[in-house]
Amino acid sequence: MDDTVAVRDPFIEHRRLLFSTAYRMLGTVTDAEDVLQDTWLKWNDTDQSTVIHPKSYLVRTVTNLSLNRLTSAKATRETYIGPWLPEPLLTSPNVAEGTELADTVSTAMLVVLETLSPVERAVFLLREVFGYSHAEIADTLDRPEATVRQIAHRAKGHVQSRRPRFDTDKAERAHVTEQFMAACSGGDLKALMDLLAPDVTAWSDGGGVVTAARRPLHGPDHVARWILGVLAKPVSAGFTLESAHINGELGALAGIGGNPGAAFTYDIVDGRIQNLRFQINPNKLKGLYIGTDTLG
Repeated sequence: MDDTVAVRDPFIEHRRLLFSTAYRMLGTVTDAEDVLQDTWLKWNDTDQSTVIHPKSYLVRTVTNLSLNRLTSAKATRETYIGPWLPEPLLTSPNVAEGTELADTVSTAMLVVLETLSPVERAVFLLREVFGYSHAEIADTLDRPEATVRQIAHRAKGHVQSRRPRFDTDKAERAHVTEQFMAACSGGDLKALMDLLAPDVTAWSDGGGVVTAARRPLHGPDHVARWILGVLAKPVSAGFTLESAHINGELGALAGIGGNPGAAFTYDIVDGRIQNLRFQINPNKLKGLYIGTDTLG
């Protein structure tokens, strides 16, 4: 393809924004890529000469396709085996340079967004993350502007009340991550427990595909013993741990036999891990090698 033509193609020009919108809406890389493919097909079937604002048209298409997919997926997620966590995504360190942007794609935020209705989620993202006006959102979703304002206010309040508090100091996060990996690799129960906050909660997402705790675990002792127990199983033999930027934050990535085996993301408060998310569903780990620096 001619590079000049590619640059002028609005779909290619705005692809990062479109993927960002779809991924934040859906929480999975696979679904986001499917929505982008459907958007591209619709775009190429459209008489593009009649589209006055291509970017707005494409964002509207991605948003509504994501809404449709999210609505149909809601029933599936309600019957999901164990806790449902979003699909982890490798991001470049650059994403974490902007605290606000990193927060909107963090695993913690995606979990909060999952508690919104599909329409609330769309309105919140378009308004709070991408900065669209109420009028533009109303046009995108084909709803009255007054209704959009009400939804935006309700969704923002919902998110603010559930958004976890955590520290954003990069040096501290790097230090805690290094200690966490050392304790896990060495099977050091005491060191791992010392890293966990007294009120730590851990969620593990196996989706019924692999063994995982079907309910959240609470307390340093339970959480630490469970993690080390999983890593000590024969199936985990020869595992490796390395730090990685996952969903805009520094976390840990476990590899088994050269393949991704688990992703650890967590919130750090006062130098300790308070909320820990352990993603081990192999169907959700494929995107770890897909999404580097794709978020806008």
